[in-house]
Amino acid sequence: MCEAYFPVDSGLGLEENFLSLDDILMSQEKLPGRAESALPRLAFALGPAAGTGDSIPEGSKLEIPLWLAKGLHDSKRRIISVELPKIYKEAWRTVFSADASVVDLHKMGPYYYGFGSQLLNFDNPENPEIAQTILQTFISRFRGIMDSSQNAYNEDTSALVARLDELERALFRAGQKGLNDFQCWEKGQASQITVSSLVQNYGKRKFADMDG
Repeated sequence: MCEAYFPVDSGLGLEENFLSLDDILMSQEKLPGRAESALPRLAFALGPAAGTGDSIPEGSKLEIPLWLAKGLHDSKRRIISVELPKIYKEAWRTVFSADASVVDLHKMGPYYYGFGSQLLNFDNPENPEIAQTILQTFISRFRGIMDSSQNAYNEDTSALVARLDELERALFRAGQKGLNDFQCWEKGQASQITVSSLVQNYGKRKFADMDG
């Protein structure tokens, strides 16, 4: 039976993959910001925080969805300015550099890595430090995540994944699947290995070329 939806991986780096449900959800995450000029007919997109009427006055403080902030951001024209969410500021970067494993990433933001990478689209002097912290956080937490996924067989893993962001949860699931597949193989329950259809088709084409 065909699946109704085939999962699509998230984009990497500065661009989202708009076929990915995770990226669609991530693009709805809010950024604190300020209207540097009047924004006509945009109040509907920002909800109650934009105040009354259909336009946003200059100087208004905003909570801007990432997708809209990227669309309005222009380094030449000061339309909006955005601020760093607190988890990417210097105080939290210090916490991550001390011991990233103790941080509940899901509570602080379920798309910590993806959302942080998107922040690099905005002109911010702290971008190099943000990028370095994101990378080092992933490196320092990766081994613990994979070790946990390999040591939890047929167990309730809800407590293990509760503190992980969505990327880390996907890695944990991949580790669990690899462990389960290996256990099935050891018990002789693995599916029979068959020749890939790509290999079969390649072989047929090769023989056809030789006959020609």
